[in-house]
Amino acid sequence: MSFGQRLRAVLDVRGGLCVGIDPHAFLLEEWALGDDAAGLREFGLRVVDAASDRVGIVKPQVAFFERHGSAGLAALEDVLAAARDAGLLVIADAKRGDIGSTFDAYASAWLTPGSPFEADALTVSTYLGIGSVSGPRAIALGSGKGLFVLAATSNTEGASLQTATTASGSTVAGSIVEEVHTWNAEETGLGSIGLVLGATLDLDAFGIDPAHLESTPVLAPGFGHQGARIADLRRLYGNAAPNVIVSASRSILAAGPSGIAAAIESQAAEVSEALAA
Repeated sequence: MSFGQRLRAVLDVRGGLCVGIDPHAFLLEEWALGDDAAGLREFGLRVVDAASDRVGIVKPQVAFFERHGSAGLAALEDVLAAARDAGLLVIADAKRGDIGSTFDAYASAWLTPGSPFEADALTVSTYLGIGSVSGPRAIALGSGKGLFVLAATSNTEGASLQTATTASGSTVAGSIVEEVHTWNAEETGLGSIGLVLGATLDLDAFGIDPAHLESTPVLAPGFGHQGARIADLRRLYGNAAPNVIVSASRSILAAGPSGIAAAIESQAAEVSEALAA
């Protein structure tokens, strides 16, 4: 099955909430864990355990593991393996971007079946041009994996670049969305190449045509801590709302080890209610 087909099944059966695995130093302290590789591993495994049977998707933030070097990455390997063994779809939030064989190597590291870092999808950056994603896209599709391409992000400093007008007259964000839409039109049903679109943004102001989202997965950070409301899911994404992965991290993780399961269940119910409205 393609990643898009697997994701569609997860969204339909287990809902659109995605639990971030973001072991900030302050969260490790609040969870009474050390800010070291052992603490990262324990934190990640506890989140996986809480997410299992409650949601279908998790998203480890790679940077928090990288900061502890090779030991941190070894901890990440264990967390990734545990998540996949639990039947969760795993989005590696690594935001890789490059050209040619270098970008292909990044894609191979994260999307090759059996790789130590194997995930189901990888976040990627296209600052070097949407064409730079061609190699990773081929690797992803050949392995039943997916990509999530940064298009319109919730950080304020990104807007000036992402809303800039290209030679064709579209915005940078709009041109990325249109190209990904074209790619996904080659698949049946939900495509395997997704977009990162911040939930705190007015997509129209970024020149994004909602019709280009209807067969495209959308990874939407910004709910919870950053201020976006899950109840606004349909208003924000229109007919594409059923394709949206609602990414929540700190608003869930702040509940601590004793409260995380209840926090996941509560937010998962909110997503279901928003889509049913």
